[in-house]
Amino acid sequence: MPKLIIDHIPVEVPAGTSVLEAAKSMGIWIPHFCYHPALGSVGACRLCAVKMLDGPVKGIQMSCMLPAQDGMVVSTTDPEAVKMRSLVIEWLMTNHPHDCPVCDEGGECLLQDYTVAGGHGIRRFEGRKRTHVNQDLGPYIEHEMNRCIQCYRCVRFYQEYAGGSDFGVMGSARRVYYGRFEEGKLESPFSGNLVDICPTGVFTDKTARFRARYWDYEMAPSVCPWCSLGCNTVPAARYRELLKTMARENPAVNGPFICDRGRFTNAPVNDLARPRVPLVDGKEVPWDAALDTLMVRIAELGELYGPGSLAVVGSPRLALEGNLLLARLAELLGAGNLCYFADREEGERVAAAVSLLTDGNAASMADVRKADCVTIVDCDLRDEGPMMLLAVRQAWRNGAPVFLVGKHSPLEQARAVSIEAIELSILEEAPLGIFERPVVICGTRNNTPAAIKILARADARIACLLPGPNAFGAGLLAREHGAVSLAEAMASGKVKGILAVEADIPADVLARVPLVVAADWLPTEAVRRAQVVLPTAAWVEADGTYVNNEGRAQRFRKVMAPGLPIRGLPARYHASPDKPAPFHPPRVHRSFPPGGELRPAWRFVAELVERLGGDAVTEPFEGRWELLRELDPEGGGVRLGE
Repeated sequence: MPKLIIDHIPVEVPAGTSVLEAAKSMGIWIPHFCYHPALGSVGACRLCAVKMLDGPVKGIQMSCMLPAQDGMVVSTTDPEAVKMRSLVIEWLMTNHPHDCPVCDEGGECLLQDYTVAGGHGIRRFEGRKRTHVNQDLGPYIEHEMNRCIQCYRCVRFYQEYAGGSDFGVMGSARRVYYGRFEEGKLESPFSGNLVDICPTGVFTDKTARFRARYWDYEMAPSVCPWCSLGCNTVPAARYRELLKTMARENPAVNGPFICDRGRFTNAPVNDLARPRVPLVDGKEVPWDAALDTLMVRIAELGELYGPGSLAVVGSPRLALEGNLLLARLAELLGAGNLCYFADREEGERVAAAVSLLTDGNAASMADVRKADCVTIVDCDLRDEGPMMLLAVRQAWRNGAPVFLVGKHSPLEQARAVSIEAIELSILEEAPLGIFERPVVICGTRNNTPAAIKILARADARIACLLPGPNAFGAGLLAREHGAVSLAEAMASGKVKGILAVEADIPADVLARVPLVVAADWLPTEAVRRAQVVLPTAAWVEADGTYVNNEGRAQRFRKVMAPGLPIRGLPARYHASPDKPAPFHPPRVHRSFPPGGELRPAWRFVAELVERLGGDAVTEPFEGRWELLRELDPEGGGVRLGE
């Protein structure tokens, strides 16, 4: 391991570490644009200049391109290096527009930070600025090419890291242009990462354009709920409206990126048609009245149809806290059926995956990225878990062969196979034992439980894509409490009432029971048909925990206060020429009605438990779940079941 000195501080780093990375590991920040931990270095921006005072190399050098070597003496504060960096900033600002007041990147712009830090404030060049024509890149990405500093981050990510082919670099010298050959929506399912990866404001989030400044946002560490992978995110909200979602780095899960589904699916949270107030028979009522009615009708159901006539139903998208307390609620209600899955086959597939992955062989996305062989069994990664597709690409880029097995693979050469053929492919055609870090990826949407169980015989780590953000947690609880699927419960003919908590239940099932109670934040079919509706808080409106597809429990925090977004309020609350809107945040919350009281699902379940004589619930995690009480949302999560 090379030993060197940076700014009078000795440091020892692994071989292959650049001087820039070595300095960063010590807390010494060297300005840079083109370097990115996931993309490496190209030496394009010339901003990371340092002075080599002694050692095998001397003079001004680009720290991102220089591997650390024994005997190096590096200065990041030498006047010559500081002057070099200040001149680079001045060159970049020669053509850069002075539009910081109207640029959405303002407040989180590296060029802005480095320009101020370098002391540049006067433009000495008197010539005309070079200008470009912007392109329409679709509904999500705003293009402002005049802000470009030619760092090549965007094209390196889009083409090399993500495998896109419809976006690239054109031109040469000062005419370099980043875009498409013709205008149109970017085709990559990871195009939104251009917003995060661009160090200036060339690519910004069009869905949140001109809505707020970085310092105006309400933000908190969160977890994406739109598939089972559990990618870490930072949602940004203002005035009770989710404006945008940014990637939050977790090396064990998503790394520094997220997919477009996780980034741009904000509409359901902001939907004015969301359940926002309790309803009884279609009429708005206070929370206490709704809960009183619920208790009365459940009691009437038991008197009319006898014990076992109620099914309490959780779901793979309900946070772990709510699913945990549903078991206690079902016990106190004397419900004959506790269900975590509506569909029988889905429940069996998840149960098979949970049994398979609790033996310590679960593969994280980090394991997939480092794998030297990947076998994909009967799943469409782009649909079931887009970020897993990105992880597989990194393994392929590093030389790992990729085997595709199954009739639902999106590639034409994939074969339609039976369970026996899957067994043959995993155990014989792709002899995984000859590899050091093999991974098998299995979808649960199209595979049978028997096919999933076969994977236990593979000499490899396993990654199963599940049907929801907390499907693994629901599978663990179903196994622990002996829960059945709702389809199995309905087959008995005894179920006459359904209490659905953030559960997606088919309309034909709901039509077969006289009592439906729905607690949800989405306007589902159960909510539309329910006699009693209880509005719950979305994941950005409450604290909670999801257990992702590998069994990793991850905490998410409340981002914004629940309630009606300002843009959805009646016209009398909007600004007018003689009555400006009160845009000062403290006044907003007093001047605008919240639009209903929304509670986390587990809170209302806890209240029902107390009404039924159970102990007061202040903390859902008890018994073997106590390790999750102090789970740090910034800590990367903890694996369960191993």
